[in-house]
Parts: sequence; structure tokens; C-alpha cells
Amino acid sequence: MAEKSTGKTRAHTIYKCADGKRVIGVTTALGILNKPALVKWANNLGLKGIDSSKFTDEKAKIGTLAHYMVECYLREDEPDLTDYTPNQIDLAENSVLKFHEWEEENDFAIIDVEMKLVSEKYRYGGQCDIYCVLNSKKTLIDLKTSGGIYEEMIFQVAAYRQLLEENGYPVDECAILRIGRDETEGFEFRKINNTKTAWKIFENCLEIYQLKKEMKK
Repeated sequence: MAEKSTGKTRAHTIYKCADGKRVIGVTTALGILNKPALVKWANNLGLKGIDSSKFTDEKAKIGTLAHYMVECYLREDEPDLTDYTPNQIDLAENSVLKFHEWEEENDFAIIDVEMKLVSEKYRYGGQCDIYCVLNSKKTLIDLKTSGGIYEEMIFQVAAYRQLLEENGYPVDECAILRIGRDETEGFEFRKINNTKTAWKIFENCLEIYQLKKEMKK
């Protein structure tokens, strides 16, 4: 069970198992991993005199908005843009446009979007961006607005696949669709083939997170 939230409050989704106990989300479990690419990126910004925290907050708002706008489009809803600046909306629309261009080039039929699911077996939750039929195959698509595809994103996809399959949604293929916020971030569609190994890594992260939590008691 997952408590519902809008696209604007995605980060605050609460996941609970059938026994009512709260469980962690996919991104929280993966938070134990070192992210060298992120450290290097923040250091480069610092050398340019840019506050990485403020820069990241702005980018995150635009990325969240882009996700929200794509979700609304797929649900055939009208997005509420009142909390965003014209510049944020303009950059988010760049991402949405890339999504539309990709959609037009593929045989794409949505099954569900922003699916909030819980694993009773492994006791974690997650939010799957897009579950669809893509070129005749039931496909999990993780939507990203980042400047690249990083290792931990593949671990996320494997965790989302487990959530879908455990809850009765078959998955033939998995992919990451990266729709950058501007031309420098670009566009990328990548199929994720080896989810078995990625799942093992996620499963170990989940176990380490729980063990560290036990140590604090």
C-alpha cells in the first residue's frame, strides 16, 4: 500500500506493507551508495563559483515539473502550473517535447503511470514512472531528466521491475528514457538488459540499509 501524492509531492510518498508498517522507498535504499559522478559534478560547479545546492534545487524543480507534465499528459489531465516560474515551465516543456517526439517514433500504448507499489516479500516501496506496451512488449520505462544515465538508475529499474512483477504486472523489457531539460542534457533511450545483476545489488543495498538501522537501536 502507498499513500497517494501528486506529482508535486512525489518525494514524500509513504509506503506501508499490509501489516501497516512503514517501509523505505527505492531511492532511500540506494542512498547508501557512493555517487562519485555527483561529487565530481558538485566540485566542478564550486570551481565555477556556483552554489551546487541552489543549482540542484532549481534543476530538481524543473525535473519534477517535467515528470508531472508527462504524467498529466498520459492521464489526459490538465497540469496545475501555478507553483512554478515561467523559466521553470519553459525548461520543463523542453523535456515534454522530447517525450512527444520519442512517442511519435514508437508504437506506444500506456497501461498505467506513476504506479505506487509495495513489495511484501522484500518490504520496500517504489513509484514506477511508466508501464506500457512498447512495440508489442510490456515495458517498464523509468523517466529521467538528468544529464546522463548513471549506475544507480539501473539499480532503480531492477527494483521497480520486482515491484511490478510481484504485484502481478508482467515485464518483457525495461528501459530508461532520458529527456534532458535543455540541449546540453540531450536525449537518450536505453534498454536495460541485465536486471538480474542490478537486482542483486539493490537487494544488498536494502539489506545493508536495514542492518545499519538495526545498529542504531
